[in-house]
Amino acid sequence: MPKIRTSRTKKPPEGFEDIEHILDEYTKKMRDAENESHEGQRKAEALWPIMRIAHTRSRYIYELFYQRKIISKELYEWLLKEGYADANLIAKWKKPGYEKLCCIRCIQSQDMNYQGSTCVCRVPKAQLKKGTVVECVHCGCRGCSSDS
Repeated sequence: MPKIRTSRTKKPPEGFEDIEHILDEYTKKMRDAENESHEGQRKAEALWPIMRIAHTRSRYIYELFYQRKIISKELYEWLLKEGYADANLIAKWKKPGYEKLCCIRCIQSQDMNYQGSTCVCRVPKAQLKKGTVVECVHCGCRGCSSDS
């Protein structure tokens, strides 16, 4: 995940003060996850907490703008531009079938074991054998299909 570019050369739009403390908490959690010991974990496993925090922060901003309609369009666009949320992930959440998508990497077919497929976490749980535990290799998701 790219670091948040908070240049702040331009003053943040009105309403940023209301959500700034929550975004600061996400930044602290992100810093703690980055500094956490990754001994005994696979390379991809070490990134899971960071990806979860980035997903949660993006979902928070998405819900503020699209569902709860609390923040202005100007503030929303400024947050995306400054890197507080993943614009590509939010764009996917607006499309049917991708409402619960965990990360963009899970829908890219180039990184998967079988050519032209998506991640195992995108398979609806109803189509899996009973008792099968699904865990994405890339982000640790346990199922983000809309039918789950």
